[in-house]
Amino acid sequence: MTTPHIAYLEKMMGRAIALARKGVGRTSPNPPVGCVIVREGEIVGRGWHRKAGTPHAEVHALREAGELARGADLFVTLEPCSHFGKTPPCCDALIAAHVGRVYAGMVDPNPRVSGEGIARLRAAGIPTYPGLLETHCRRLNGPFIKQITTALPFVTVKSALTLDGKTATASGDSQWITGEQARLYVHRLRAEHDALMVGVETVRADDPQLTCRLPRGGRDPLRVVVDSRLRTPPDARLFGVASTAPTLIATVEQAEGRLAPFRALGAELIICREEGGRVDLPDLLCQLGQRGVQSLLVESGGELAGALLRQGLIDRLILFYGAKLVGGEGRAPFAGVGVEKMSQATRLEEIEVRRFGDDLMVSGYLSRW
Repeated sequence: MTTPHIAYLEKMMGRAIALARKGVGRTSPNPPVGCVIVREGEIVGRGWHRKAGTPHAEVHALREAGELARGADLFVTLEPCSHFGKTPPCCDALIAAHVGRVYAGMVDPNPRVSGEGIARLRAAGIPTYPGLLETHCRRLNGPFIKQITTALPFVTVKSALTLDGKTATASGDSQWITGEQARLYVHRLRAEHDALMVGVETVRADDPQLTCRLPRGGRDPLRVVVDSRLRTPPDARLFGVASTAPTLIATVEQAEGRLAPFRALGAELIICREEGGRVDLPDLLCQLGQRGVQSLLVESGGELAGALLRQGLIDRLILFYGAKLVGGEGRAPFAGVGVEKMSQATRLEEIEVRRFGDDLMVSGYLSRW
């Protein structure tokens, strides 16, 4: 069996990664996984994990390939599972199909799998090679990796700014900094995350619905409001909008009488530890992780975003720049005390720049998951 050229290997794993992205936001608590089966340079089977509890990517690809899977190369973004969950082990299906070689993007960080799937394939005589385009696959699975290794959600902070770095005017007006194309993409981001979090000041100022409003529909994330002193208005739109997503109010210890009105509105209260009179954010993230939240999108004002930044709790940052200038004393995306020296500034990695009409999106990572 000849050794394939690296360009061929990376091209096919790239196809598997593209398939995996179709499942982003739909597979939690499982990771999004893509798979292609290649025979004599032609893709004969494709698959991606669509929803937790349904067949994995490898099974879909094997079904499409049929007998053509025998002796073929299989590319999958994550090590094939080796344990019984809601579905049988994928490595057993690959062994039964007599695939020729398996290329995995990364080893599964789940202790129930980690390396076992690769070992079982090799024991069955199937050459298996992990680590192909590993960086790309790890970014794809960042929320899954972080939650399963730390029990905490992967935190993405999104903000819209003018070109002079303001999220609102001095009076607090912020609608709208960006155009329709950028705002539509934000709704796509909401659909891809398990939970959406804002601070109470955002609720009071903007009265958002905190739902996903894509033209063809989309899954609403769990809605989380950080409200240390229970100042969320009872007539806020997030209580009245039709949504299957729960509304969660994160607060500190309160008298029972103050909690009851929010429960009557259908909200769930999470009581967090108190830090300086406010919700302790690490404790809140821990409680969200315990609920199975892998990915958390934060669309807050400067106070909450600044606190997350200072405490090192942000994994990814997405900034949308509208082609506007506010000037004067407009509001900044990260409030509070910043660093004193530029050498202390937080650096972003793997910067991506995209254009949405007249608006620019700049994103980058603050962690290495």
